[in-house]
Amino acid sequence: MTRLDRTAVTSTDTARSTTPPESTPRAAPTLALTSAATAVALMTYTAPLVTLPDTAAALHTSVSAQAWLLNGTPLGLAALLLVAGSLADDYGRRRIFLAGTVALGITTALGALANSTWLFTLTRIAQGAASAAILASSLGLIVHAFPNPRGRLHATGVWGAFVSGGIAVGPLLAGGMAEWDWRLAYAVLGVAALIVAALGTRALTESRAPRGGRPDLAGALTFGLALVALVAALTLGRDGWLRAPVGLLLAAFLVLMAVFVVVERRSRTPMIDLGLFRHRRFLASSAGGLFTGVAVIGVFSFLPALIQRTLGLSALDTAWLVLLWSGLSFVVALQARRLAGRISARHQLALGFALHAAGILTMLGALGASSWTRLLPGFIISGIGSGLLNAALPHLAVESVPATRAAMGSGAQQTFRYIGSCAGVALTIALVTSSGGVAHGWNIAILVSAGLAGAAAVSVLALREHG
Repeated sequence: MTRLDRTAVTSTDTARSTTPPESTPRAAPTLALTSAATAVALMTYTAPLVTLPDTAAALHTSVSAQAWLLNGTPLGLAALLLVAGSLADDYGRRRIFLAGTVALGITTALGALANSTWLFTLTRIAQGAASAAILASSLGLIVHAFPNPRGRLHATGVWGAFVSGGIAVGPLLAGGMAEWDWRLAYAVLGVAALIVAALGTRALTESRAPRGGRPDLAGALTFGLALVALVAALTLGRDGWLRAPVGLLLAAFLVLMAVFVVVERRSRTPMIDLGLFRHRRFLASSAGGLFTGVAVIGVFSFLPALIQRTLGLSALDTAWLVLLWSGLSFVVALQARRLAGRISARHQLALGFALHAAGILTMLGALGASSWTRLLPGFIISGIGSGLLNAALPHLAVESVPATRAAMGSGAQQTFRYIGSCAGVALTIALVTSSGGVAHGWNIAILVSAGLAGAAAVSVLALREHG
């Protein structure tokens, strides 16, 4: 063999040795368990969507307070996703994942025992906090298990599909159980979470990226209180946006967010590196999550209750109808990875928002006409758009930060998603219930959702990835 040949062989061997494998030996069980836990978390999140009338009746919840029944879990998610991501990176993603899964099982089962609006809301906030640990640590575990970008693209696509799958199955399970008792769904989901935790103790391997220092508890406290103030203001705003309590709560939100920024800048181990907001890819990920919550999740969270109220469908029939949207979202998210190389995640987000806007506009007048069939085109078109969003967001989240901070990147994007969800639910309920009739209010909510989705599409396109 000549020297040139030996050099070529050595160069080839070096390239092979420095190219990370697509996956590690525990990659398959890691992806399976993180996807399963994520699906259970999203099923828990969406369970009240079709049982809201029964739950509100059992707990004697007023119409204005029903936003709390829906917003408990996203509030817990938004408040703790950032700190959960930081804790997962620092102290072990497997450890945080298992703790979150066990906590989700316990708190979900406790939700079945709640006998008042505020007790049920507290259990829902606790479920959101547990889900935050699961969602933030899941992508960190996946990034460690799939070090190669190609394998990671496939894995995040599958994980994103299970986000859609959980959204799809949750209302169906709750609707089916509501034929007997709406509380049964929470007991079943609690057991499912505990089973996943038991399997994870043997199948998952630990990974971390320690930075040193203490957890950012001051940041978590100020951020959580800021979100509570914002959601309370949006909920109370239904009875008048110019009232003193609403203004004070909004002022408290702004002050607490200013304090949060100061705390993060001074902390040695902040929940989120504020310097990331100088990078356009991270901004696109954050904006995509925020607008998904406000424009998409907010509207579709309250729509099932409206369908039952105005069209007279049962909880199970409503769940089957909503399955058209969420089921399509699951299928599209699962197949969207095939778009890699043809369309960037940023363009995929823009297309998803555009499809949601087009789909939701087809629902104008449907409730006023008392026709559930007029909702079908909107469910189909928006479902396809939602699938594109759910596939692109997790991939963009982990690619917008260094690999060692994957859990933090995931937590940041999903924090904005659930902040948007809290705001979107409260805004939708306020528009629907205070605008001259439910059908008229729903039409206004549709126009607002479509406008926000259009703004989101323009925003993510403007944030070019080379920034």
